[in-house]
Amino acid sequence: MASSLLSLHHVTATVEDAQDDLDFFAGGLGLRLVKKTVNFDNHGVYHFYYGDERGTPGTIWTTFPYKGMGVPVGRKGAGQITATSFSVPAGSIESWKDRLAALKVPVTEPEPRLGENALRITDPSGLAIELVGSEGDERQPWVTDEVGSDAAVRGLHSVTLTVRDPGPSVRFLAEVLGFDVVREGEGGAGQITRLAVNADRPGQIVDLLASPYGPAATNGTGTVHHVAFAVGDPDQQLAIREELLSRGVQVTPVRDRQYFRSIYFREPGGVLYEIATIQPGFTVDEELPCLGLDLKLPPWEEPHRTEIEAALPAIRT
Repeated sequence: MASSLLSLHHVTATVEDAQDDLDFFAGGLGLRLVKKTVNFDNHGVYHFYYGDERGTPGTIWTTFPYKGMGVPVGRKGAGQITATSFSVPAGSIESWKDRLAALKVPVTEPEPRLGENALRITDPSGLAIELVGSEGDERQPWVTDEVGSDAAVRGLHSVTLTVRDPGPSVRFLAEVLGFDVVREGEGGAGQITRLAVNADRPGQIVDLLASPYGPAATNGTGTVHHVAFAVGDPDQQLAIREELLSRGVQVTPVRDRQYFRSIYFREPGGVLYEIATIQPGFTVDEELPCLGLDLKLPPWEEPHRTEIEAALPAIRT
């Protein structure tokens, strides 16, 4: 079926220490911190958004640092996103190996998956992160003094969803969300089914990994909470919501996330999905050159700024 979805929008994870998270993703991987705000459901916790210059959907990685909040370490397994992949130029893999070694980041070089070379690294919270060498990813990267344009991350490449039985998850992605199966094969850890939406390109890919006998996932630090898909029009978002309801899928009302509007639901394998709008974007409350510099709160929380800032850990950005 034709899809109103455009790409991945963002991936969100639960992490440990806020400073370690900033040092790894902004410092180590060279992503731009495009927004420093708080978890709207728990104001004592930061919500960091990383991405390209303006936080374009399809480049966004977001984290909730929960250190000291009593959140247990999660378990990776079936019913969860078990790896998040970022797209880097195909010729940059060796330079990334050298950079990561210098930063003392644990790294392995798995067998090529569906013809793509990648590095697998472990972030400070235990998340599985991949750098996938991509040919022809023309998205403009955010560059830093340490990570130049010849190696810089272009954005998200894909997410790997581990599920017991991929069949229902594949059908849901195809029939409800408009994805197409584009490749299948062994992925090292098991059989992979690759689906793509709106063309088979980095930032528009979901890999389903079959794990019929592996452990069940539990949420906690060091695990991915959800993946969001981008939709260009709020009316299209509402149409998807109505389709989900007609199929008996439990879905939230539309929620205002300040930089986009969202709905949430679970796919048949148990993974949490979000549909997020493109607009209004991250420049709604900051000018482009200033993104990520100040703590931004939604208007309804501004009266509580003093208490919110007092509850957050000190960080350097």
